Amino acid sequence: MELISQHTKKIMEECKVIARDAGLAFEDETLEYIVTNQDMLNLSPKVMIPTLYDYWVQDVDVLKGHGKYKLYPSNPYETVINSRPAISFYNDNNPDWMNIMIFYHVLAHIDFFQNNRMFENTWNNDFVGQALADKRLIANLRSEYGRWLDYIIEFSRSIDNLVGYFHQLAKINYPKNINPSEKLDFYFDVFLQKIVGVSDIELYKEINKYNSFLLKNHEMGETLFFSDVKTRYPEFQAKYQKYSDNDKNGYEDIVEFISENSPFLNKDENSWMKSVLNIVRNTSLYFQPQIRTKTINEGWASYWHDELFRKDKRIKGHESGFAKLNAGVTSIRRIGLNPYAIGLRLIQNIEDLANEGKLSFDFQKIQNIDERKAYNKNTGKGKDAIFEIRKHFSDFTLINSFVDQDFVDKYNLFTVGKQLDKQRGVYQYYIKSRKAEDYKKMLINSQYHPPIISINHEKTNDKNIYLVHKFEKKQLIKDFIPETMIGIEFLWGEQVQLETTEIIVKETDKKQEFEYKKVLYTMKNKKLSKQNI
Repeated sequence: MELISQHTKKIMEECKVIARDAGLAFEDETLEYIVTNQDMLNLSPKVMIPTLYDYWVQDVDVLKGHGKYKLYPSNPYETVINSRPAISFYNDNNPDWMNIMIFYHVLAHIDFFQNNRMFENTWNNDFVGQALADKRLIANLRSEYGRWLDYIIEFSRSIDNLVGYFHQLAKINYPKNINPSEKLDFYFDVFLQKIVGVSDIELYKEINKYNSFLLKNHEMGETLFFSDVKTRYPEFQAKYQKYSDNDKNGYEDIVEFISENSPFLNKDENSWMKSVLNIVRNTSLYFQPQIRTKTINEGWASYWHDELFRKDKRIKGHESGFAKLNAGVTSIRRIGLNPYAIGLRLIQNIEDLANEGKLSFDFQKIQNIDERKAYNKNTGKGKDAIFEIRKHFSDFTLINSFVDQDFVDKYNLFTVGKQLDKQRGVYQYYIKSRKAEDYKKMLINSQYHPPIISINHEKTNDKNIYLVHKFEKKQLIKDFIPETMIGIEFLWGEQVQLETTEIIVKETDKKQEFEYKKVLYTMKNKKLSKQNI
């Protein structure tokens, strides 16, 4: 692995100027490396972060990658990581004309990393530098604790999808001085609206009353306000106390909760385990936005390499090569999903809709198909619209907002079914549905969606941690439950209980019937038991 040549760096800098003129925004400093296929195979298990901590699973993935490469050799063109400065890697077989196209693709990725709100918690962090410090710490701990270090990593990684990514994102840039107290939140959000049941007008009057107390006495305003509340609602304090003690079962960061509250980890001799757990948690938080923006991110990058390279004079003589390469990256698969293709077409479609004025309520009211096709206000606001999408949207919001019947029909999209041809002994694929709701459901089901697990504080203590799975019509994968709960038991130091819902399938003469049953798993002394609740 080595830095790109000055000749290739000059090409990259020229591409930066053109990309900025087109509206992309990114920091000046970037690092580009030339790598071989072998380098790619060695770095891929570490998500292309050379300084990421070492773990035995990565070595297994490297061996798997080398074995797969021998059977199916392929040449990745590039990869880019969200770091400060941004670092990108390029295959040593890329010719100059291909690098121009790829540079535009990479610069669009960097623009997305540095402007999309999902990545806001990474904007001010040097993750590569932090990863190096973490790697050195883990190397020192491994020399002292040996295989126990890898056990802690394994147990931590088994629950690293339960980090509170959106909770942390919501806190960023939120002024601490305007953060209301928990008591105030309970009074306005729970007590008045859910317990007393006041009308909207009465609620607004109460808010104005609170504001008047603050204006008269800023420092003591809240205390004086609740003194007034006590005279009008004598039962308030008891209700609030009960809420504080028992009713905090919302979504939490399970990894953070264990790190802060585990009786086992809080022992002085086990404090090193807490450091490892926090490293795994912080690494997971850093990569959460990339997992949640795969389709829109690749679509954005594909849009701009197509948009900029086709207008670049350096494409001359390489049009057919570009067409072949671009088609291979962005073609729609008849079977399976290509995030490059779907993301690209969603962004192109949004641009078209905005240019025609179809992102409006007036257009949405039109039912006649001919009128919808003929509707065109020529607003010229397409680019503005896609830059807004780039700033605020994730995969889920993009798909949920813009995959409609017009989009499905425009690109001839459909869902695919599979059936066994018993006579030939092969599977046959067929078009199952061309409805937008079915296609959208398929796309959404393919998105990253970890289970929602919360802590039942009333049933959690030093001898037991009680987890509650929010059932969303999908049950937990049963094969993963024993190993995951063993890991949590070790990290907590005591018994673990998990409340969840399982789907019972009943076969009848005519069809399958489904029954939902609540169960409680208990892991104690490495032995798992299950009971109905």
